[in-house]
Amino acid sequence: MYALSGHRRPILLEADLTHPLAEPGTDPVDRVLSRNRRQLRPTLRALHEAGKDPRVGGLVVKVGGQLSWASVHELRRAVLAFRRGGKPAVAWAETFPVERAGTASYLLASAFEEIWLQPGGELGLLGVAVETTFLRGALDRLGIAPEFGQRYEYKNAADRFLRTDFTPAFRESSDRLAESVFSTAVAAIAHDRGLDEGRVRELVDSGPRTAAEALRDGLVDRLGYRDQVYDAVRQRLPGEADLLYADNWRPRRQLTMPARARRHVALVPAKGTIGSGRSRQTPLGRSIGSDTLAGQLRAALRDDHARAVVLQVDSPGGSAVASDVIWREMVRLREAGKPVIVSMGDVAGSGGYYISCPADVILALPATITGSIGVLSGKFVVHELLERAGLTTGAVEYGAHARMYSARRPFSDAERERLDVSLDAIYDDFVAKVADGRGRSVAEIESVARGRVWTGEDALTHGLVDELGDLQDALRIARERAGLPADAPVRPPGNVPALARLTKAKNSEDPRAVTTGTGLRDLTRLLGLPEGVELLMPGVVLR
Repeated sequence: MYALSGHRRPILLEADLTHPLAEPGTDPVDRVLSRNRRQLRPTLRALHEAGKDPRVGGLVVKVGGQLSWASVHELRRAVLAFRRGGKPAVAWAETFPVERAGTASYLLASAFEEIWLQPGGELGLLGVAVETTFLRGALDRLGIAPEFGQRYEYKNAADRFLRTDFTPAFRESSDRLAESVFSTAVAAIAHDRGLDEGRVRELVDSGPRTAAEALRDGLVDRLGYRDQVYDAVRQRLPGEADLLYADNWRPRRQLTMPARARRHVALVPAKGTIGSGRSRQTPLGRSIGSDTLAGQLRAALRDDHARAVVLQVDSPGGSAVASDVIWREMVRLREAGKPVIVSMGDVAGSGGYYISCPADVILALPATITGSIGVLSGKFVVHELLERAGLTTGAVEYGAHARMYSARRPFSDAERERLDVSLDAIYDDFVAKVADGRGRSVAEIESVARGRVWTGEDALTHGLVDELGDLQDALRIARERAGLPADAPVRPPGNVPALARLTKAKNSEDPRAVTTGTGLRDLTRLLGLPEGVELLMPGVVLR
């Protein structure tokens, strides 16, 4: 790491935002695998705070790659915070890809004071689209029959398996998602580039553009290569500058009284699909284990020095039972009087919203996908597939419904009735919990529930979130509500050193009992197939 202490030459911060930055969880294997990658949270902190650092002279960032819409909005807010320090902030791109990355990455670039584009590059400012792949036709060919129930018409996660095209409700919600994300992007680009919104829409509809056309139409400021960008930025700084990756920047250390340092905000990450047991890192991504997350929330509740809790949610949902376990711990925190703030990332829907709804304050980014207050359950019947393969099934059973969830036969009428009873009960309970958490009537929540997904922008309008903001805003609110100073530290709850994880836990409330594990889930979970009653988001791809 670069030694900043006593250094007199100006520092030019740089970052490569052409791909997602690493955001390691608590799992030790995950941390090892990501240790040599640039880190997201330190980068965001630098962008928010380094603009006020007299040692820092400017910022230059490479853009033009694959980032999610919510991540783009979070990074934009950080860039705009840096610019308030009055220092040069320049974005440069080899190209803004003509595929889905182009519009989102250009939205990020527009937050900078100046945009450079390589002369041979393109500007793929093409708009926003929502795509869904329907699997029913393939399942029919294979001899697999999907049997699912869902509540209600907007709960479209199972439609990928049940249908070959959009239902009217699925199309309506998907259309609104694209419209909301696109309108927000157009308004931001128009503001940043000093253009009329109608003009921006014209430029989108007539794209993509060559670099020369992008310069002519005022979408970029200069054409040039990397060396020319860096030379131009250095010329604006007072003296020869040293480069420093943004995530290597650290603020000057300040002496802090020990008692004051102990009072902190507990930051609890909730990222991945929700399931029972311990959190795990699987080949397909992270899994939120209810044992792990509930244990972390209990640790924050027991810690008198943790004056507030921020739950960082990035989850499409999962098990209803596991979500309910986590929900209860959120309620206990709130009842104990500790401020509980939720910061939503890319996705915080269905089970992800379920665990969020008890919070005192919920923040989302404009393009966060949230809501999806609904439920689904069912199974895939593979009887025909097995017959085609020459496989037959014999069974002995005691109990009329002993094989209710067997994949080798469909639901009976009586079993379908029991499935419906379960779905109705869980849905009604979900809506009631949201109404209680949001301080609204059941009827009000029902009107925006029924399984429908919303962007953060629309969720704010409908009262499902309280503010648009990022993690930094959530931490600020948590400190304010807890009466902590603006620089109060942020710490994980029940943090267990790596060596201590090798020793046995004393009891179920010992943080070592719920540390993150590693390993494979069962095949059903690895394939992402429904297992039991699920609170899951629809499988849409936002481009």
